[in-house]
Order: sequence, then C-alpha cells, then structure tokens
Amino acid sequence: MTVDVPGLLDLARRASALIATAESCTGGMVAAALTDVPGSSDVVDRGFVTYSNAAKQDMLGVQAATLASFGAVSEQVAAEMAAGALARSRATLAVSITGIAGPGGSDFKPEGRVCFGLATPAGLRTETVEFGALGRANVRAAARDHALALLRAALA
Repeated sequence: MTVDVPGLLDLARRASALIATAESCTGGMVAAALTDVPGSSDVVDRGFVTYSNAAKQDMLGVQAATLASFGAVSEQVAAEMAAGALARSRATLAVSITGIAGPGGSDFKPEGRVCFGLATPAGLRTETVEFGALGRANVRAAARDHALALLRAALA
C-alpha cells in the first residue's frame, strides 16, 4: 500500500474529521485499511459495503433512477453513495467507490474502470480512474489505495 494510513489518520485527528466509507467493488477494503491501525476508532465512524444495487439504495439512498440512467459504475452513483454515507453517519468526510474489478466488463464500461466520490459538508466531487485489466485483486487494491489517497488529499 502506497498511502501512509497512520499519517492519514493523524491528519484526520488534527482536522477533527470523522471518516465514513461507501464501498462496492472493494468490499470494505478501505475501511479495513483504516481500521487495521490501532486507535483508528477516534476518526473512523463507519463503513458501508453496498455491493448490490439494492444495498446502494437501501443503505445509502442511491436513487433507482440514477442506477437505471447511468448504471452502478458511474460518477453519478459514486456521488450519491458518498453523499449518502455522509448523511447516514456522523462523518465529516466520506469516500465512495464503485467499479468493475473484473474479470469482464464491456466496450462501454471496461474492466478496471472505477468511479470515486468524496463528500464533505462543503461539497462533493467525483472522478473516474481507468486502472485497466490488471486482474481483480490488483484493480481492487489500486482502488483501495486511490480512495485512501483521496482521503489524505482532502485532509492535507
């Protein structure tokens, strides 16, 4: 892992930030990376693993119309996931991940495409990263590391 997670958590402490995660293709890997560090409970509020579309709707409030219009792997869904995690927690910073880890994909949504959302009370931003067909484990690890880097950048 390339992100200094203890350092990220220290930044969160200094900022009095509380973190939530909303994960699909990573299945909780970001929350696990954060909570692997002893003492992280003072800055990590919760993690939502919303692998299915129904879970995204039920747990995070992602709209059925958004899923139907854009698909689960989209910046629009990543935005609603991050906003939902922020709204359904005590967090002040939420990161979301939805993507195609593989194997598979399509011409329109290839393997390795991952969409991220980052929400704070001040606003929301999204981005898409094309990791490529690195294999399922490598795409998931790269997505985890990217989400951690987004959190770190938001706190720096």
